[in-house]
Amino acid sequence: MTTTSAAPAAARPGLARRAAISEKTLRNDRWWLPWATVGAILALFIVYSTIRVFMGKYYWADQYHYLTPLYSPCVSESCVEGSSHFGTWLPALPFFIPLGIIAFPIVAGFRVTCYYYRKAGYRSLWASPQACAVAEPHKKYSGETRFPLVIMNYHRYFFYFAFLVLLINIYDLGLAFNGVEGGFGFGLGTLIMLVNVVMLGGYTLSCHACRHVVGGRLKHFSRHPMRYRFWTLVSKLNARHGMYAMISLFTVIFTDAYIMSVSAGWFPDLRFIN
Repeated sequence: MTTTSAAPAAARPGLARRAAISEKTLRNDRWWLPWATVGAILALFIVYSTIRVFMGKYYWADQYHYLTPLYSPCVSESCVEGSSHFGTWLPALPFFIPLGIIAFPIVAGFRVTCYYYRKAGYRSLWASPQACAVAEPHKKYSGETRFPLVIMNYHRYFFYFAFLVLLINIYDLGLAFNGVEGGFGFGLGTLIMLVNVVMLGGYTLSCHACRHVVGGRLKHFSRHPMRYRFWTLVSKLNARHGMYAMISLFTVIFTDAYIMSVSAGWFPDLRFIN
């Protein structure tokens, strides 16, 4: 393919002039509705999670062994007794540093750099581009080569740490199956945490980076039958990556809100066994 310098239309005989359109777009459908909806959901999650992580309370229901995912792992001396499942190897933190300082930046970075959220965020929040055949407000385009968008290139590294956070969430779920009076038991909160872990697992394991890790660099699948099976499974999950991405936002909010309500004593947990 060859390139030629752009010359004015008048200097190129036989070429029509480009129409001078003052409108932002000639589309007459509600092209903005899907991304306005997605933008509202993302904004809701950002506002809610920010308020909750800086609230610094109502994150651990000791009687039922419920720890909200927004504060897990809680490894500071500021954490309430019983909530530090992995010890307190951080000193007491000032009020402006969230107790979930370990996992929250990892999870936030993983979601922000996720391919699905990149599309959703670019269209709904960054407006670049807003939709097909719709002009974007940015006059310059630098891609993902400058701050802050350059961080998008580190998605695979966020995935490694996000997978560890998922394992921690699974561990927290296991503790939630301890009964109030000892032994095995579970309640409504346990089931809510279970659904949340399933959605988080679906979102994490359906990630494009996960698909690449399990089989992206293989040249001969026949020589690696186990990795091929994992790659096939992740590929099937990957087709629903966007679904897991959006649903997991709501399950995280709902799980945190339920544990906050139980921890604050607004109502007791509905127990099914013990």
